[in-house]
Amino acid sequence: MPPPPAEPLRTVAREWGRLGLIGFGGPPTHIVLLRQLCVVRRGWIPGDEFEDAIAACNLLPGPSSTQLAIYCAGRVGGWRGALVGGAGFIVPGVAIVIALAALFLSSSPPEGVRAAGAGGGAAVAAVAVRAGLDLALPSWARAAGAARRVRWLAYASAGAAAAAVAGADVVVALLACGGAEILIRRGGTGPISLAAAPHAAGLGSLAWTALKVGALSFGGGFVIIPLMQSDAVSRYHWMTGPQFLDAVALGQVTPGPVVGTVAAVGYAAGGVGAALLAALVAFAPSFIFVLIGRSRFDRLRRNPAARAFLEGAGPAAIGAIAGSSVLLAGELREGWQYAVLAAAGAALILARQSIVAVLLAAALAGEIALAAGAHIPG
Repeated sequence: MPPPPAEPLRTVAREWGRLGLIGFGGPPTHIVLLRQLCVVRRGWIPGDEFEDAIAACNLLPGPSSTQLAIYCAGRVGGWRGALVGGAGFIVPGVAIVIALAALFLSSSPPEGVRAAGAGGGAAVAAVAVRAGLDLALPSWARAAGAARRVRWLAYASAGAAAAAVAGADVVVALLACGGAEILIRRGGTGPISLAAAPHAAGLGSLAWTALKVGALSFGGGFVIIPLMQSDAVSRYHWMTGPQFLDAVALGQVTPGPVVGTVAAVGYAAGGVGAALLAALVAFAPSFIFVLIGRSRFDRLRRNPAARAFLEGAGPAAIGAIAGSSVLLAGELREGWQYAVLAAAGAALILARQSIVAVLLAAALAGEIALAAGAHIPG
């Protein structure tokens, strides 16, 4: 790999901070913005290298667009640039999420805030279905051959079942499916190592939840939702089901990485300090993976074990995303919320509207329901 251009850190801080502020819309938007900056406008990175970096980041666990942003910043400004650019990309969205969490997740939020949260939260299950479909179609197309497609369906079903059953450990399903695919490719029958979640309460539990989001979420993006929901709502009771819907909606309508949603869970668990801890733990693996491995991205892409693992864990992650919609929809309490969910599903899945626009429209529907005298869940 050629040495990175010697761009000053202030340039990296300015450009990646701007991306962190305007990066609404999740990973697809982030990739487009990074390409426009690094390949088209500034010419810092050749187009073919940028495409290779996308592929390599998709082989890593955790938020792939965040890892791509860190990689590109490192390519432009060296390891210091990776740290500065990654922080610039992440911090604005996390700060906004924490500020909004303080408003939405307070013990007695204003009625208008509750209505907006109940409306936006009602659409979240539809967002999960849309995210799953967007990932499933290209993943299914890549699974060439009858045997691979049968396994794809099995892995996706396992992930969906793990996410749809309250208290299930989605990480175990992801690791098991990835390990199974490696064994099938190798023709072996050895044991698969599974990660067990610690059950101690307090900051250790929050750190484990955040670590699963940042280091074990194969598929990135919306797969963090089933990874967090069981811990946040059922296991540790940091927040109620409706509050979790609010947190997911906040993560979708704020700029920057979707993984910033973990900061809202941290805030509910222990205030601003816990929110910062959760964000730090969730994003640290991305920096570690990229800083250590960016010179080996080409070998990672060609590694048969890495590709086999992803071809098992990837469909399981997609299934987990789809399965999470069952639990998310189950948190709704009012008839008008189900109407909002149906409308959001039509807009997102049939009309292919913007996720951010649909969530904002759903929040407005909540305000309309309040004005009409409908009950707003607490």
